[in-house]
Amino acid sequence: MCRFNIKRFRKITYLFCLLALLSSCLTVQATAEDTAQRLEQQRAMTIQSNQVPNWPTGPVVGAESAILMEMETGTILYEKNIHLRQYPASTTKILTTLIAAERCRLDEMVTFSHDAVFDTPRESNHIAMDVGQAITMEQCLAAILIRSANEVSFAVAEHISGSHWSAFADIMNERAEELGCQDSHFVNPNGLPDENHYTSAYDLAMIGRAFFANELLCKLTLTRRLEIPASDTLPHAKLENNAMAIIPGGTYAYPYLVGCKTGYTDSARNCLVSCAEKNGMKLICVVLKDESPVHYEDTIALFEYGFNNFEKVNVSQVETKYNIDNTGLFYSGNDIFGSSRPFLALDRNDFLVLPRTADFQDTSSSISYQTEDPSQAALISYTYQGVPIGTASIHFVADRTENGASSPSQEGDASHGPAAGKSAVIYINIVRCLTIACGAGALFVLGLLAKAFLKNYSFPSRKTRHTWKKERRRQKRQAKWPRFHRRHKTDSPRYRPPR
Repeated sequence: MCRFNIKRFRKITYLFCLLALLSSCLTVQATAEDTAQRLEQQRAMTIQSNQVPNWPTGPVVGAESAILMEMETGTILYEKNIHLRQYPASTTKILTTLIAAERCRLDEMVTFSHDAVFDTPRESNHIAMDVGQAITMEQCLAAILIRSANEVSFAVAEHISGSHWSAFADIMNERAEELGCQDSHFVNPNGLPDENHYTSAYDLAMIGRAFFANELLCKLTLTRRLEIPASDTLPHAKLENNAMAIIPGGTYAYPYLVGCKTGYTDSARNCLVSCAEKNGMKLICVVLKDESPVHYEDTIALFEYGFNNFEKVNVSQVETKYNIDNTGLFYSGNDIFGSSRPFLALDRNDFLVLPRTADFQDTSSSISYQTEDPSQAALISYTYQGVPIGTASIHFVADRTENGASSPSQEGDASHGPAAGKSAVIYINIVRCLTIACGAGALFVLGLLAKAFLKNYSFPSRKTRHTWKKERRRQKRQAKWPRFHRRHKTDSPRYRPPR
């Protein structure tokens, strides 16, 4: 009979545990070394915006792709591999929730199907919803943005598409194209790994321009805690914490943050899409294929770079090229009648984003008269060192007295100078226009009179003038010697006066 040796069993067990622990430590060390090496390689990559002459030098970041974009104008302030295809992970959900917010009411009920629940990997983020349970669309948006719940993303996709969640991908790709995306293809609503599911830093920034313009979505991303109370369609309440460390109260809390969304998979690594506002300027930052917590540090460094080195410049206050002040027919100032309105105007809300070290006269501009907006007369596009920095609209503004005014004078690239303190409004000078019109009419009438005079008046010939002078001399002699002329009949044609 074989006897069990408990002491030997314990020794073997301890040995196996020790080997497992050692293997785990070696794996962690190797992973850490690989991560550090990858970060160093990515930090050494070219930053394209740093190669622009006279452009502020941006920080070195660990992300393989990164972009800093001004939200309203779309000006790219920082550029590093912005069109490189990357896996977006859960940053995909900013597009999913944007579409849901645009197409659905917040009080719509979303019911969870079998596919929505069981197609979600158990090891991924979720809030443990079950088949047949239902919550409102607003609660779904909160669950997706606060807890990054994957099964909720599936349920929302099915609710909007009306069929399997995979059909929602067509809606995503169509909306992405409308938003100006160039490098994306989406196949699921939550960013779970798929080789056909990819995007770029540029495209996420373009999606972010629409996402961060929605106050509700931004507010949800900054909420510290998800709370969904129990109801008739939800047996148990859901309580989950927001794990994003850059929001208020987090380890890397950024005071100017407007909204954000993180993402992570083994292939995508750490991703972060965020927006911040300071001194009236909103910036969108995207970092892809980064490491934690470096992706927070990189994001904050890029925001600080943008706010410290760039400023907004109102076009209507500095633009002087696109006006017609020197023609005399239009002028800047108060209309003499006090009732005329400007007929062309630069939109006072249009602005450019310039480096603080640059002047407006250093920019170049071109004007296009091909506009889609019927209220626009033209659209002026500005660049600095070849980088697009914004546009300004010239409107027909007979009924928009709140805007400043200017008028296009010519087309093409040119330098500009500041015109601080000058009125941007251009009025029609009615008095001068009427004066010029009356003057032209008077000249026309005088021309007709002169033509008639020359036609009806005949000047005397040379012979007639000679006869007239002879007769004039005779009359003078007769007046001087009247008796002599009577005696000698000077009136006779045969008479010859004595010599």
